[in-house]
Amino acid sequence: MTWFNKQSRLVQLLLLLIPFVNWVTELIVRWSTFAKKGGLLRLIICLIVTFGGGIILGYIDLIWVLLFKKLCLQ
Repeated sequence: MTWFNKQSRLVQLLLLLIPFVNWVTELIVRWSTFAKKGGLLRLIICLIVTFGGGIILGYIDLIWVLLFKKLCLQ
């Protein structure tokens, strides 16, 4: 998560724009955040990302990063 936040906005947007890279980025960021902080909501989001909703959530995160400079539901 901290690695993603340290990247420039352009790199973050590119990571979230490309479909397969988007899903892999979501997996890494979400599961690492869950491993560090825990929580039921984070676990649910991790499972959604892992089993099919990762690309959709990635595009939602793309818009969220544009607007608020952080991932949604973080």
